[in-house]
Amino acid sequence: MIEMFEYDFMQRALVAGVFIAILASVSGTFVVLRRYSLMSETLAHSALVGVAVGLVAGYNPLWVAVVAAVLAAWLIEYLRSAFSLYSDAILSILLSGSLAVAVIIVSVGGSFNNSLFSYLFGSILSVSYEDVLTIIVFGTASLIFLLLFSKELYFIAYDEEVAKTSGIKVAFLNFLLVTVVAIIIALSIRVVGSLLIGALMVIPTVAALQYRVGFRNTMLISLFFALFSVFFGMGLSYYFSLPSGATIVLCVIAIFIFSLVINKK
Repeated sequence: MIEMFEYDFMQRALVAGVFIAILASVSGTFVVLRRYSLMSETLAHSALVGVAVGLVAGYNPLWVAVVAAVLAAWLIEYLRSAFSLYSDAILSILLSGSLAVAVIIVSVGGSFNNSLFSYLFGSILSVSYEDVLTIIVFGTASLIFLLLFSKELYFIAYDEEVAKTSGIKVAFLNFLLVTVVAIIIALSIRVVGSLLIGALMVIPTVAALQYRVGFRNTMLISLFFALFSVFFGMGLSYYFSLPSGATIVLCVIAIFIFSLVINKK
């Protein structure tokens, strides 16, 4: 399997895949603990609106996707905090609305082509040097934030009201968290696709939670599962000409089923 990394496009795919696996698994831990699993899907569809705008207007779809996902994340957090709406209701509304807007934009602009499909289902083997550079720069900044405020974010996920009374700036950190998650998701859709990124962000954490080993070890196990799935999924995709994003997700699901079975008791 090592010989496949002799090619430049596989080296770019490996770097992008490793970064996305790290970002998705680490941020996914906080997303799952906050009961925000549906947020990943919602922001992925919001990022798809940015991709559609980018393809129609001739801009870099990845950059526009980041902006669209961040704006959607801010809107979600604002509606949740200002209007006391149920989180799952907000996410469902924006998920459906974003997908509808994206379809209309690409239909009117005539951009429903292979480029859009690569963002829908992922195409890690066609990641460009510019994509890799963007993922590294924004991904590193996002990872630094998550690690710096990991204790505060865990405290908020455990009990938001107690965190407020303890002097933690809950509202500020909530907005920063959803912003970071939005950036990570927008960066990830080129690798695993907007329809599949939720799986890479949520399933490794859910699988790791089955082992009941505490917060830090759960995050490390989730990271290992994500990295293994990306590496193994890339290999299967390369040798058997399978869709890369879907193959990676199926590897994650297989790990989840395995974890569920061996921890049944």
